[in-house]
Amino acid sequence: MVIADLGAGEGTLSQLLAGSAEKVIAIDSSEKMVEFGAQLAREHGVKNLEYRLGDIETPPIADVSIDLALFSQALHHASSPQTAVDAAHRILRPGGRVVILDLATHSYEQARELYAHVWLGFSEVELHEMLAEAGFTQIDVRVVAREKQAPNFQTILATAIKAN
Repeated sequence: MVIADLGAGEGTLSQLLAGSAEKVIAIDSSEKMVEFGAQLAREHGVKNLEYRLGDIETPPIADVSIDLALFSQALHHASSPQTAVDAAHRILRPGGRVVILDLATHSYEQARELYAHVWLGFSEVELHEMLAEAGFTQIDVRVVAREKQAPNFQTILATAIKAN
């Protein structure tokens, strides 16, 4: 399986995924994160992990070349989440899957300044609509975790398939 980790940061998840993937392409818009992640991969001898500098809305990945497109706590950083989801559809092979793990809609405004969040999460309906608009099928969106302490973030998992 060829995996695109869109908004990978330093790539901790990318490195874990590389253990069971043919190849992982980690995309991040921060040159510092790409350099750091690539260095970590070299230090750990992970040879099937490639870091690329780029934006999740226009990832530098060939069309129809990926089996799994993953946004792990990254979509809320996109200036246009719909454009990012559309891009995931573009790079996926037919039958490929998209996975979005992100925050549910919240009102913790400090997240914008503290964590550079552009969006304060997404509702289940919003994620479902974005995936449907991009052309995905077999869409499943659900809350998978709830924090018990303030700011009481909830995490949503959304999955869908690019039709054949």
